[in-house]
Amino acid sequence: MGFKISHSNNQKKVKPFYGPVNDDDGTDGSLTLISPPDDAGYASWLIQHPSALNAFDSITKEAKWKKVVVFLDYDGTLSPIVEDPDKAFMSAEMRMAVREVAKYFPTSIVSGRSREKVKEFVQLSNVYYAGSHGLDILAPPRADKKVNEGAFQPAKLYLPAIQEISIELEDTIRDIQGARLEDNKFCISVHYRQVQPKDRETLKERVKSLVENRLEFRLTEGKMVLEVRPSIEWNKGDALNYLLDVLGFSNAKDVLPLYIGDDRTDEDAFKVIAGRREGFPIIVSSIPRDTIAWYSLRDPSEKRVFEWMDIHHFRCFFVVVEVVLYPLSFVNDSRLPNHFRM
Repeated sequence: MGFKISHSNNQKKVKPFYGPVNDDDGTDGSLTLISPPDDAGYASWLIQHPSALNAFDSITKEAKWKKVVVFLDYDGTLSPIVEDPDKAFMSAEMRMAVREVAKYFPTSIVSGRSREKVKEFVQLSNVYYAGSHGLDILAPPRADKKVNEGAFQPAKLYLPAIQEISIELEDTIRDIQGARLEDNKFCISVHYRQVQPKDRETLKERVKSLVENRLEFRLTEGKMVLEVRPSIEWNKGDALNYLLDVLGFSNAKDVLPLYIGDDRTDEDAFKVIAGRREGFPIIVSSIPRDTIAWYSLRDPSEKRVFEWMDIHHFRCFFVVVEVVLYPLSFVNDSRLPNHFRM
């Protein structure tokens, strides 16, 4: 494929923590808060990151006659953020929307979760799965092959060390009430959403102290979670590039990647799309946040994202008359103009 993977032993041992100092300010420890989450601040932020719902004309104009490739984060995008990470279920309506989108556009679920876990949540066989922030990628089974090709795992050699540090982390946080360890195979997540505010800094310091002496790992922070990841220069942006390459689109000029995500880790993918100068990086956020994304969706709930995906699915084929969408059964209807049909 031509991908070069470097091991960042020369970088700082522990990356700085991102996000606000106060975990209770409404940001869930995610991206930097630009201004108070009021309507005036959000309206100002929308000037730089217009609503994808309100930008359909420009988006569909750019997408016309192009190959759209869809990338979706899971938590906070396809499912709500919940107290118990094991209960972040996506709705049947969302699953149906993703299934339909994947019929017409190559679609990938890119998550910090383990690939097996996110596949268990999504339950679709026609999408690509990129787990552990893109460190574990598997294509959907192909009809022309009896056996699916193996997963792409650029950090496979780190697995023994990951299993070892997982045990150490378990011992480190054992006495902190509410702390929870999640094994995502190539990424160990330490959730502290249910930890008392007074104990959160203690948890962070303990995890940081453990990781900073292990050059083979780096520490990042997401929404109420610390993530211990291999010191390999690979992220969701690299996963996006890899998947475009697998699909044969790496050098194509008529490809528009569409990426919807709500977390800091999605910024790496947004950066890749911004570098291409073509595509749709879309952040899901109800507050003003520092982001590279060009577009936004205000409501991070399933319903809002489903609404956008469902409408976009049809509008990419220009099957919209004012605000009324043709039902799926009409997409190939002979009454439609030729360029409206699939």
